Amino acid sequence: MPTLVTGGTGFTGSHLVRRLIERGETVRVLDNQQGLFYDHLKSLGAEITLASVTDKDAVNEAVRGCDVVHHTAAAFRKLNVPDSHYWDVNVEGTRNVCQACKDFGVRRLVYCSTQGVHGDVKTSVGSEESPIAPADYYQETKYNGEEVVQEFVAGGLDANIIRPTAIYGPGDPGRFLILFRLVQRGTFHMFGDGTTHYHPVHIENLVDAFELAAHRQGITGEAFIIGDERSYELNELVREVARAMDRGVKVRYWPFAPLRAAAVVCEALCKPIRVTPPLFPRRVDWFKQHRSFDVGKARRMLGYEPRVDLATGLKQTGEWYRQNGYLVGNPAKDPAMPPAIMPPESFRAAI
Repeated sequence: MPTLVTGGTGFTGSHLVRRLIERGETVRVLDNQQGLFYDHLKSLGAEITLASVTDKDAVNEAVRGCDVVHHTAAAFRKLNVPDSHYWDVNVEGTRNVCQACKDFGVRRLVYCSTQGVHGDVKTSVGSEESPIAPADYYQETKYNGEEVVQEFVAGGLDANIIRPTAIYGPGDPGRFLILFRLVQRGTFHMFGDGTTHYHPVHIENLVDAFELAAHRQGITGEAFIIGDERSYELNELVREVARAMDRGVKVRYWPFAPLRAAAVVCEALCKPIRVTPPLFPRRVDWFKQHRSFDVGKARRMLGYEPRVDLATGLKQTGEWYRQNGYLVGNPAKDPAMPPAIMPPESFRAAI
């Protein structure tokens, strides 16, 4: 019986699809776009349907006959889209997937949520019991999706929930790419004192957790935070990225409050004209939002153990960036390199 991965052409989903195919499974993919890995996954034998989880008929056709469904598809922090987009995909799309799983007798559903449902953790180390306090509408709708899953669990659906920390690894086009580019400049501009904690999870560790959540017997309706062994201060994380790139980096410290204020103003000015702002609060809050979690529940109940450590994972990630042209030339001078989190010259002078 096939396994379905929604969002399977994206970063997280594609790694899961490859793992399942390596294990000899028949894998279906449902995604609304080809993404970076469409051709590669097709060449491996994945059965890919390009459609949204908001399309009930497409969802039903994809789920029919499947043994396990991994639901990783999500509307993820797009700028200049209405809140209804997040609700339609992250909540109603999840409802469509759950209903199809129930109707067609899927053995187990694994829903990919986010540790972001806990917001800015107010204790030194958070857990699944930390308060639900989403910091933005994306995180709010991901938790609403969890509530939909739990409704179906109460009605007899076998499902578990994964809350990943900050995902990274080869193929990651997101925040870790920005981090590598900033370190590559040789000087990293740290806003605040750099003691805020950030909790990564290597993609292979996360895929391990998906497999465990799908097949561990006697566990249903549970939510698991999945992260690497521990969190890291931003200062330490920057040094580890530099070490992975075999280069030194100088960290310069700036006050955080002026950057945050500039980001609020920038977003407010850009939103009415539907222009993507170069600075916005959600991006700069990376310097201040505390992320540190205990993965003990996943260890106890799933048998989860993070296999890839940070040094190994960052080395792999940096090599992938270089091999695929994401780290080329001098990003401080190369206009083809996308902008990173840097204040404009006038703002830098002001602080």
